[in-house]
Amino acid sequence: MSASFIATLRLANFRNYDALALDLTDAPVILVGSNGAGKTNLLEAVSLLAPGQGLRRTPFPDLARMGGPGDWSVAATVETAHGPVSIGTGIQRGAATSAGGRGGRAQTSGRLVRIDGEPASGSGALADYLEMVWLTPSMDGLFTGPAGDRRRFLDRLIICFDPGYRTRANQFERAMRQRNRLLEMDHVAPAMFEGLELQMAEIGIALAATRAETVAQISASINARRKNAPDSPFPWAELHLEGEIEQWLASMPALDAEDAYVRQLAADRPRDRAARRTLTGPHRSDLLVGHGPKEMPARLCSTGEQKALLINLVLAHASLVKFARNGAAPILLLDEIAAHLDVDRRAALFGEILKLGCQAWLTGTDKSAFEALDGKASGFFMQDAEIKAKF
Repeated sequence: MSASFIATLRLANFRNYDALALDLTDAPVILVGSNGAGKTNLLEAVSLLAPGQGLRRTPFPDLARMGGPGDWSVAATVETAHGPVSIGTGIQRGAATSAGGRGGRAQTSGRLVRIDGEPASGSGALADYLEMVWLTPSMDGLFTGPAGDRRRFLDRLIICFDPGYRTRANQFERAMRQRNRLLEMDHVAPAMFEGLELQMAEIGIALAATRAETVAQISASINARRKNAPDSPFPWAELHLEGEIEQWLASMPALDAEDAYVRQLAADRPRDRAARRTLTGPHRSDLLVGHGPKEMPARLCSTGEQKALLINLVLAHASLVKFARNGAAPILLLDEIAAHLDVDRRAALFGEILKLGCQAWLTGTDKSAFEALDGKASGFFMQDAEIKAKF
């Protein structure tokens, strides 16, 4: 099975784009232009062809072009192992845009999804056609930033293998929000907590178990890459999940961990009431990353070392997706990827991309940074949200 790729891309009223049309092959795509040319906006549009909120997690109404009609669309023809598929997404003023699909109520915070012209029930349906992994400059601080950023990063990786994970995570969040509201109320009967806490324990332990399994799989992929390329310029990473839930799962069966979580939630009600939020659960876990060769936390490494670690982690995940999908590698979106990489590491990264056989989208301000891909990629010079020339 070959990797899926975007063969045609059409934008309308998206960000700073009035309109854009691109015809592509399965080769890497290079976008070169000055800051503000629209390169990252184009990557964001591509990211919306996969499940979720896109690489910037921007509210969907805010993606509409300023001065435009208020709606926007991203459409593509995707070549898959089973033939071409037409995918479209966007928001339409006055249309039903909730995840409920047909018959849904108008909610401008959602987006419409169509596959071969037929409405889909939500963006989760896109997982059947495209998988994407991305790196953006905002992720350069992943190892030094808050734990929530690393949880979201890991959860995004999980969705490539388990599209239903997002639904379970949303169910946990809803149950926790309901419990948090009860914590703010006076004289609440214990029975009102018990049902929600049972639900949180069942879903929360399942989420934590999925995270642990995914971390183990990515670690195995990292070790395989380390064995096959011991001199890689991208250092191997050590991964570890930290949290009370993870400690329970490491020492007891999942059913016992659920019971332990239920008991902990009940015991924590006074403390959580004082904090006005739930303080124990998978929403408090952290993904710890270490620089393997140096045996030191990634947060203490240099900016360049952190970038190289992150690239290794993403490449290991992409290799794992390719294996799990019978040879279909995910699309890679790599924004300003040449930053903090020397010539040798850039060449090594481009070699990894070609070896993966995926359609990668790369942006930068200097064409010379992509010399190692000369003749092996489709290149475009961009200015003011327009394609000015090809190279």
